[in-house]
This record gives sequence, structure tokens and C-alpha cells, in this order.
Amino acid sequence: MFDKVLIANRGEIACRVIRTCRRLGVRTVAVYSEADAGARHVRLADEAWPIGGPAPADSYLRGAAIVEAALKAGAQAVHPGYGFLSENADFADAVEAAGLAFIGPKAASMRRMGSKAGAKDLMRAAGVPVVPGYTGEDQAPERLQREADAIGYPLMIKAAHGGGGKGMRIVRAAADFLPALESCKREAAGAFGRDRVLLERYVERPRHIEIQVFGDAHGNVIHLNERECSAQRRYQKVLEESPSPFLTPELRAAMGEAAVQAARAIDYVNAGTVEFIVDPDGRFYFMEINTRLQVEHPVTEMTTGLDLVEWQLRVAAGEPLPLRQADVRQRGHAIEVRLYAEDPDAGFLPGSGRLERLRLPAPSAHVRVDSGVVEGDTVTIFYDPMIAKLIVHDADRPRALARLRAALAECDIAGPKSNVEFLERLARHPAVVEARIDTGYLDRHLDEFLAPAGGAADDLVLAAAVGRLLDQEAASRARAAASADPTSPWAVPDGWRMGHAGRRSLAFQLGDRSLVLHAQGSGGDYRIETDAGVRSVAGARLEGQSLSLRLNGFGRRFALYQDEARASVHDGERRLRLQVLPPYRRERAADADAGHRVVAPMPGRVVAVRAAAGDAVEAGQELMVIEAMKMELSLKAPRAGTVAEVRAARGDFVEADAVLVALAS
Repeated sequence: MFDKVLIANRGEIACRVIRTCRRLGVRTVAVYSEADAGARHVRLADEAWPIGGPAPADSYLRGAAIVEAALKAGAQAVHPGYGFLSENADFADAVEAAGLAFIGPKAASMRRMGSKAGAKDLMRAAGVPVVPGYTGEDQAPERLQREADAIGYPLMIKAAHGGGGKGMRIVRAAADFLPALESCKREAAGAFGRDRVLLERYVERPRHIEIQVFGDAHGNVIHLNERECSAQRRYQKVLEESPSPFLTPELRAAMGEAAVQAARAIDYVNAGTVEFIVDPDGRFYFMEINTRLQVEHPVTEMTTGLDLVEWQLRVAAGEPLPLRQADVRQRGHAIEVRLYAEDPDAGFLPGSGRLERLRLPAPSAHVRVDSGVVEGDTVTIFYDPMIAKLIVHDADRPRALARLRAALAECDIAGPKSNVEFLERLARHPAVVEARIDTGYLDRHLDEFLAPAGGAADDLVLAAAVGRLLDQEAASRARAAASADPTSPWAVPDGWRMGHAGRRSLAFQLGDRSLVLHAQGSGGDYRIETDAGVRSVAGARLEGQSLSLRLNGFGRRFALYQDEARASVHDGERRLRLQVLPPYRRERAADADAGHRVVAPMPGRVVAVRAAAGDAVEAGQELMVIEAMKMELSLKAPRAGTVAEVRAARGDFVEADAVLVALAS
């Protein structure tokens, strides 16, 4: 086993690797960018080395700087994590050339999987089922049209060197093929530098099943069962589970054998994932091999009882696999979801900013939390906005889903917006509960998973108000205890004031609505007036984050997180987030300048400026493009008019809400 390992990554996966290394007595070396100087993985590692600027190209993608740090630190091996350089064959070669062990597959294996077209040809030759299609080098549009017609429609055009859902088009008729081909090639060239495509039959409503494989340097290759990742949005996984509720024992065995066959075909060593699509009739086809550890590897760990990072370390150190195929066990059911700083109701716009509050469930035998941040840390614009992975395990799938819903109810995130509510709706949706979701379901029915339009549930608003009243009374009691005259009637926390019988007002902001409530009473017994009428509350008690009360005679319990600025309340199924407002504030006048300005929706870097002062523009015309959180955001004119001022140039870093373009009034 190694004495010291450098982790060429950041965030959650770096923290995950550190955890196993510490258990094994292996010292760890972190690397960090300028943006990550105070990051959690830096604080957890035994030592940490700076490698450059905040942008990945200036730090985590600088292979030479990482190898240099490993040598200076005296590390014996480099763990690449996932993303960044984890599937970069040149980096793997550089690590080996420096006399260090690369904790992953050999560069030759990566190169054989680097092209989707070459990988499919190789798998077809090895007897692994592949989707019928065309992977040839002749890329003339006429040849591709003939091949498409021969394959039949619907058909998918894919960038041969792509990934992440880019460079993909579905074509349903021959007449649509050439326009889709041109669009796909243009996107592939821009995203990957190469515009070669492959064609394959499009499988309608497929399931996405992947098999975890492991090989060692002694010729042993086994699989560690499957994970189903069919819940996807725009080809990005949202929920992963094991075992798949879709597979039969016979299909599971056949796919496991095919995955091992695929790994042997490329002389695979260390951890990898063979991904398949499965049609509704149970026919499965090879998609690709991910030559690294997957984000969703914890579901395999939870159901097998194995530590895959430990296996990676041992195999890279030259040890044989710890188990034979017959010794691999599957116990219970595990599910993983990813908590992101993003706004589902705004097209899943990535978020950034300080995590002012981060409450996650306590780890247990049934719940695991893998995170690269803690409360107070910042989600930056430079990297993936993942906050944490939430993994649950129980004896069977229904109980695992119940665990997931309970664990999500314990989550509370303040600062950047998050996808927690989206995940809660996902975990209760019939398509997930009944295990009938396919890879396109979320995109076809996304509105079913988003927050419904309309008002908030009255009882959730009422619970937030009661929590606020109890908190105010506790503060009053504390002040009374500290005052010189605790018997003063002004110190009694009952809301009584001259002119009215203890009437208190509370105000909250919900989206663009202001909610005002009026309460009378104290000590947990209240009469509260809302827009919907008057409600009576009795016996209210707030213990930590648990609020219990009787509402019109019926007992209720809520989880409540609150501070001076916000309140988040959960009744076990529904969640409501409110901003706390001063009850007697003057209504803010509408912003008269709103139609004259274009502002940055989030921090980012300007990558394109499309207008100059004096230009006449139309409503909806693109004026500027900023890049943030691995995506480009197009900023458009709010109305027709003349550009009065452009306040940012290409390459500038801008803060959220900064005015970038002003139109003449």
C-alpha cells in the first residue's frame, strides 16, 4: 500500500478519497486553485499545494503542475477522482513517466475508449451487443444520409468525441437529417474541437443501466452488479439506484457477463463503468465505458458493503482483487440523489454564493452524506455547483424510497437556491415510485416535477408565523431576565401594547407576493388572522427545529428552520421557504429603471459583447453572453431601444445584479 497519495481533484470526490486514505493510514496531498484556498478538501488533507488560478484551465487541468506538486510532496501515487483529468490518457502517461502510480486504468485503455466510434467497433468485434449504426470515417453528408436511410428512423446523430449530452440530435424523418447533421457537427466542433459524428438507431424510451467493473494487473476482471440511472434531465443523471427494479435475474446475469467481456477487450485495470441502454423489450446495447470512478459509486458500496476507493488503491499498488465473482453479494436497496445549487424553476440555472445555512441529515446505517462543503463555505462560479450527494439504504426499494424522502425532509439550504424541493417531488412521483421512468421522461414531463403555480399552503405559512411568534417571545423572556426590573409589564412577552389587545403583525415574502398575518395571544396559544380567515392555535412548542401545535383542535408537527431573515418549514411532505419582512415596512415602489437595464443574473465572466453604445436594438436581442458554472448565459434586451452604455468588456468578471448594459430612457 502507498504511504502518500496526491488527489488531483477538488470538492466532494477529493474529500471522499481522503476519508478512505485516512482509514487506511495513507497520508494525503491536496491541490487547490486560488478559488479553493479555504475549501474543505484543503482543510481535510494532510498537506495542500497551490496549482494556479480559479479557472480549471489554470489549475485542475494543468497536468504538469499537478505532477510537479506530487513529486515535491513525496507522493507515490495520484488519484484523479472524476472529471477534470480523470480520463485524460496523456495525464495518466505523464504520471507514470514521473515514476508515480496512476490510480486508474492504463492510458492505452483510455485511448481505446476515447472515441465513441472506435469503442463501438471494438465492442462489436468482442461480441458485446451494440446499437445498429454507422461509425465509419467517411463523413461526407451524402454518405451519412445514405447510411441513415439504411439504419432507419428514428435515429440519433452523436458527436464521436463528445459527452455530457452535447453534440446529439434525434432525427425522426429523412427530410430532417441534413439540417440536424449540420447543427450537430457545428456544436461538436465548438465543444470538442472535432466534428466527426456517428449514427445509431434511436431506442425509444430506454432504460439506462450501468455495470460497475473492476480489473487488476493479474488478469482478473469482475463486476460488482448494476446501477440504474434512468432518471435523467438532458442526459444528466438525477437519481441512481441499485439494484435496478427493471432487470430480471437472467438479464442481469447477461449484462454482467457482457460488461466483463467489454472490460477484458481493452485490458482494463482498476475501476470502470460499462454503460448500456435497454429497450422496453429487454434488449441491451453497449453505450460506452467510463474509465474512472463514477459519481454514483456509493450506491454500489452501500449494497455490496465494499469500499471502491480502497479497491482502487490496492489494485494500483499491485494487489489482486480482494474478491472473486462468486463472492460478490448484493444486500438491500440503495438510492442516490445529488443536491445542487441551482434553480429548477428558472431552467435549472446554476447558483453560487455563500452557504448561509446547510443542514443535512446525520449519517447513520441507513443514510450517507458525501459533501465537499460545510455551512459557511462558498459555491463558486468556477466549478460544478454540487453541494452534496445523499445516499440511502434499506432492506428493499419501498423502504429505501421512504428513507430518501425522510432524509430530504431534513435538508435545509439557505444562500444559493437549491434543487431540494425538486428532488422531493421526484422521490414521490408515480413514475419513480412505480419504477417506470425512462431516460426521456423528465424532459417530456418536467412540469410535473416543478413547483406548482399558485399560493402557498395556509398551514405551512401559519406554522412559520407561530415559529416566529415563539422565537420573539423567547427573546423577550431573555431580555426580561437580564433587565433591572423583570416584573415590569413591558417585559411580559404577550404582545400587549396600549391601544390594542396584544395584536402583533408578521410579514413574509413568498416569491413576488407579500403575506401579512395578525396574531393575538402568547405562550403557544394564538388567534391568527390570515387572508383565508381566522385560525386558532393551541399548545405550540418549539424544541430545536421541531414545532408541534394544535391547529383548530388537530395536532400537527413541522420541521422549522428560521433566523432573522428567513423561515423554512416542512410538514413531512411539503416544503415552504419564506423571507421575513418588517411588518410595517412601506411598500417598495416599482423599479422604474427595470426596463432600461440588463443585469448579470449571477457572478460570471463576460465571453461576448454583442452591442455598443449608440446601437439600436430590438426586444429579445442578445446583447451580452456571460459564462458561469460551466454554462453560457445569454443576456437579452428587455425592450426595443438604443444602447446608452455598455459597462463590461469581454473577459471581465462581473458580480450578480451588476448592471452590464443600459438603454436610453
